[in-house]
Amino acid sequence: MGTVLLWVLGASALAGGVLVFTCDSMARVTFALLGSLVCVGGVVTVLGLPYLGVVIVLMMVMEMVIMAVFMIAYMMNPAGLMPMSMLHNKRGALGISTAVFVALTAGIFVTPWPERTGSLPRDTTFQVGMSLMSDQMLTMVVLGLVLLATMVGATVLATRRGRYDRFGDDLDQRPPRDPAGGGVGR
Repeated sequence: MGTVLLWVLGASALAGGVLVFTCDSMARVTFALLGSLVCVGGVVTVLGLPYLGVVIVLMMVMEMVIMAVFMIAYMMNPAGLMPMSMLHNKRGALGISTAVFVALTAGIFVTPWPERTGSLPRDTTFQVGMSLMSDQMLTMVVLGLVLLATMVGATVLATRRGRYDRFGDDLDQRPPRDPAGGGVGR
């Protein structure tokens, strides 16, 4: 079952990658790329690294949604839906991409892959974390919390009014009035 799922997700990721270069609008390309990268996250999950797979999916979903929102908001054509070509220097790009694909595929088959020694770890997430951070894991956890606290603190300090300021000091002002001068609250 895992092998079949791996092949389906891999083929879907490849098909999404092809769609990135064959769709004719930025919005369609964005969602094709999103589908392809979600399938890549699925492949990583099927290969036994569920934490990394979920992180890939979450990162790519948020990135592509933000990209789509900015395209809708700021592109000169309506929502990035006007026809356009994603291909430039078609012959050169085709030659380079074919050569890279052949080289990477050949590398898969000619590389002497190591044999597994020992047994599978109980927790692959812990193993990946230790491989990446080793002795610095506690430092990175503390640093992450400090950065989060700094972002929240900066946001609070940058805001001139609080959540309930429009209801007055005793929270009894009805209808609420925006202290910034916006009149009746919206």
